[in-house]
Amino acid sequence: MIPNSVADILRSKTARALPRAPEYPPYDVAAFQGAMDNFHKVFAIKPGDHVVMLTDPLLDPRVIQAVYGLARARGATFASYMGSSTQLMEVPDEAKPVLERATFVVSTWFASVIDPYCIGLRKKGQRWIKITFFRNLDLWHTPQARFPIDVLGEIIRATARLYPKAGDFDLKFTDSRGTQFEIAYTQAMRDRLLAHNRWRGHNYADEPGCYIHYIPTHGPNLYEPYVMGDEQRRAPVNGVVFAQWAVGFEKPFEEKIGVEFKDDRVVAVHGRGMEAEVIRDLVIGGKLEELGCGHNPKAPRFDIYPAGPNSPGGLHFGINGPEPSPYLRRMMPNWEEPHVHMDLVTFDSTVTAGNQTILDRGYLMSLRDPEVVKAAARYGDPVDLLEAFPV
Repeated sequence: MIPNSVADILRSKTARALPRAPEYPPYDVAAFQGAMDNFHKVFAIKPGDHVVMLTDPLLDPRVIQAVYGLARARGATFASYMGSSTQLMEVPDEAKPVLERATFVVSTWFASVIDPYCIGLRKKGQRWIKITFFRNLDLWHTPQARFPIDVLGEIIRATARLYPKAGDFDLKFTDSRGTQFEIAYTQAMRDRLLAHNRWRGHNYADEPGCYIHYIPTHGPNLYEPYVMGDEQRRAPVNGVVFAQWAVGFEKPFEEKIGVEFKDDRVVAVHGRGMEAEVIRDLVIGGKLEELGCGHNPKAPRFDIYPAGPNSPGGLHFGINGPEPSPYLRRMMPNWEEPHVHMDLVTFDSTVTAGNQTILDRGYLMSLRDPEVVKAAARYGDPVDLLEAFPV
């Protein structure tokens, strides 16, 4: 059994859904080289690149220095622009002339993923790295920072192989609390999803138009609106999700809270109590912006701050509501995400794509794929690397 229950969360020393500083491991010379190797591979800056960092006032300045130093070492130029916060959903006009000169962008802003302007720059060939999970240089000392990137890529590709290769299918989510949620995938939707560099397991920012998460990886997403081809079209997203927890709440939910979707919109929130009221006030009328699945076996199992879990099989249902939540503004005034966003979290979901099982009660089936085990064996004990989740 893998840790996946509310009782497991409550026993965990690293469980976190609100902003508090984690404890970082002590410096280990040998282990540190793995983190450095990953950093240098992911940040595939080339001679002649112009690197632009989009930063915020709370980013560890050592992170900026690290990227600046790497850019200089590789014969690239560097500039940075500090926004008011990470919560920016659009690039300010005054930042655009700086950004347009870039060939390589490193960003803390939420706009990176959602602003059509940023998406358009990637279509023109800019390479982007989002550093939501690299806000403190001490993260280089963590197990997730040194988990082998090549093995991570194999895990992601193995998950991608679990999607049906041809034809339409339903992506279904269930759990013991009563979740009955599904997305009716067409083959065209599947093809758009899996064509992304993240689903190809390519976590190096060396391809024109790429979008990478560092520290790898956040997601990739089992669903995003872009799979529709036209994000203005309503997606076939329907059913009820009973989450175990959500970013912004100190503890997992004691009462059952069900968020109901109909034709790509949240139409009801079932449940009583303060948590249900907070979620109801935010998400009614909202839509699913992402449905991410963790893939890094050394990410802390129950650390869901700031944007959902990165541990294998941990899911986050990211919903954007119509208006900012007063509750989230009080609890997390400096949250890395905008206050219109809500990340609902599960660790025990069963997910099927057609007749293929992707998650079995929170266990990511691709961890036992022969190609994944073979890749992990090159770096150590596959069981330790793939299934010894830090809790």
